[in-house]
Amino acid sequence: MPNLHRPDSLEEVLGLLAEREDAIVYGGGTTVQILSKQGVIFASDLISLRLVPGLAELATSEERLLIGPMVRLRALERDPEVRRLAPLLALACGEVANARVRNTASIGGNVAHGDYRLDPPVALIALDATVHLASSVGTRNVAVRDFFVGFEQTALEHGEVITAIEVPCPKAPVASAYVKLSSLAANDWPCASVAVALDQDGEGGMSLAVGLGALAPTTTYFELALGSAGLEEATARALEAAEELLDPLPDIRGGAAYKRALGRVALTDALALAWGGIN
Repeated sequence: MPNLHRPDSLEEVLGLLAEREDAIVYGGGTTVQILSKQGVIFASDLISLRLVPGLAELATSEERLLIGPMVRLRALERDPEVRRLAPLLALACGEVANARVRNTASIGGNVAHGDYRLDPPVALIALDATVHLASSVGTRNVAVRDFFVGFEQTALEHGEVITAIEVPCPKAPVASAYVKLSSLAANDWPCASVAVALDQDGEGGMSLAVGLGALAPTTTYFELALGSAGLEEATARALEAAEELLDPLPDIRGGAAYKRALGRVALTDALALAWGGIN
C-alpha cells in the first residue's frame, strides 16, 4: 500500500514531490482510485490536495476565470458566473459521467489525467485556457493547446502540480456549443465530442475555435477565420479543416470509420447550435 500524505500547504506538497520520485498527487481521487485498483498506476506515495488552502477557490471577473485545481466539476457546471462568462465550460463539465462523479471529481485532476475522451479539456482548448503549474524550483504557465502532448500524456513534469486554470473571458459577444455523442450510454465515454467557440475577429467578421475530443489519441483543436461566411460555408470549411485531425482509436464503442463519421456529425451539429446563439 502506498503512503498517504495530507499536507496543509502548497510548499509541503511541492517538497514531497521533489523528495519522492514515484509520488502521485490527487484531488477528487476518482481516477486514481480506479487506475490503482486496475493495476495501471503504481505509486510509493499518494499526496492529497484536499487540505491545501486556496486550491478550491473560484475567482471570476469580466476578464477571466481563475479556477483552483480542487474546484469540483459540479461547481463549474452550476456556478452562475461560469455559466454567464464561459457557458461552454459549464456545458462540458455538465456532461461528465453523472452528478455523483461530478460532485467528487476536480477540474485539476480531470486536466492532469490527459485522457483524450474527457469533456472539460475539449472546452478549455477551444476557450484558449492556460494551466498554471508550480514545482519546488519555480512556476510556469502552459496553454491548454500545448498541454496535451500525446496519448494520455501531458506537459506536466515530475515535481509539478497544477495550481490554477485560467480561462479568458472575451469582451465581444461569443456563441458556443458542446456536442457529445456516445454509442453505449449517455454517461459513457464519447465516440466523439466537439466544442466550438465563435468570436468577433476585429474586422466585422467571425473567428472559430474548435476543440475535438475522442477523435484522436489526444485532445486537439483548430482555428479558422470565417470572415462574413454563412453557416453553410463555415460548416464546409470546418469539416475540411477537421478532416486531417480525425484519427480516432477503435474500441468497443466503435471502429475508426464510425467515429470519424460521428465526429463530422458532432461538428456540424455544434456549429449549428452555436450559430443559433449569435447575438
